[in-house]
Amino acid sequence: MAVVTLLIILMAVFADVIAPHDPLDTSPLMAREPPDSRYWMGYDEVGRDIFSRIIFGSRISLIVGISSVLFGTTLGSIWGLASGFLGGKVDLVTQRAVEIWMSFPSLVLAMSLLVVMGAGLNTVIIAVAFTRVPYGVRVIRSVSIIVKEFMYIDAARSIGASQLRIMARHILPNCLAPFIILVTAHVGTAIIIEASLGFLGIGIPPPAASWGSMLGTATNQSISPDWWRVVYPGMAIVITVLSFNIFGDAIRDVLDPRLRGAD
Repeated sequence: MAVVTLLIILMAVFADVIAPHDPLDTSPLMAREPPDSRYWMGYDEVGRDIFSRIIFGSRISLIVGISSVLFGTTLGSIWGLASGFLGGKVDLVTQRAVEIWMSFPSLVLAMSLLVVMGAGLNTVIIAVAFTRVPYGVRVIRSVSIIVKEFMYIDAARSIGASQLRIMARHILPNCLAPFIILVTAHVGTAIIIEASLGFLGIGIPPPAASWGSMLGTATNQSISPDWWRVVYPGMAIVITVLSFNIFGDAIRDVLDPRLRGAD
């Protein structure tokens, strides 16, 4: 699956070169026409090439997925590191806040934020990132609590090292592996959230090529939608999410010493 993941990333990066047609070009006379020899995946409701739109849709999905997870997990990790190291009331308040935060379904939380901020690429990234923060807090906090009990942390305190220095120089490096695992494991989830927002019509606005909005438009316009307008965007979402999930599991197996020892 690492090869598939790499191919999806390359497709997103070189979409301008790979796509055979402009994803925004319309041909009303060909609207909803089935696949043919020139347009392999058929046409959408206004005669745009679905194949080209799926290629450009990968760019949107990866930008949102990777950017939101990096942003949200980084914020959560910094918060969790400080919470676990400082302990006491700081940790108590943090955990109550995170528990309340995680009680909201991710999609509902992202939808609520988009209603306030408005639709757009940047706001979708922020909304999805907001749903990833508590996971970073939980995981990195647990690492911080364990590492702060090590003897070299006591030695650093004994020579007068500040709390900030201890966190930055001694605890943070131990959090890098869990951080990488979190990021790779949550990209697929972020892509699903972005696609769901697009399906509901509150994600990235048209005419941008978004897999979720392509599905939403196809299913909302007809009781019996054209199969090619549903199958191909759906397959793109499934393959991308599956590849990132399996790639994330592989990264976890490599970086987690407990799993390495079990082999």
